[in-house]
Amino acid sequence: MMTDVVESSGSLARHDRPAGGDPTGAAAARTGTDDAAAAERIGEIRRRIDEIDRTLIALWQERAALSQEVGATRMASGGTRLVLSREREILERFRSELGADGTQLALLLLRAGRGPL
Repeated sequence: MMTDVVESSGSLARHDRPAGGDPTGAAAARTGTDDAAAAERIGEIRRRIDEIDRTLIALWQERAALSQEVGATRMASGGTRLVLSREREILERFRSELGADGTQLALLLLRAGRGPL
């Protein structure tokens, strides 16, 4: 059976679909494959990714709120708005564990907690 597929170049291509594959193409639309077993596994993996994303979002929000509380407490006691040595420590921790992307992630986390500089 032939199926229409949009190639990464944007052009339309026709490909043979293996016999016994998803006749509606619904699995391919959701997962990028007509293979039922692969589509099921991709679905399982994506459900776990979605769980992780929900956890990350909740942790991000909790971290930002805690960081804001630290800043407010420090400033209310006459301290500075931020402590650069602490920010450097966080940046280094993320960089050493995750590389350059870790540095970018740490910068976003810091901004979420203290606001833009």
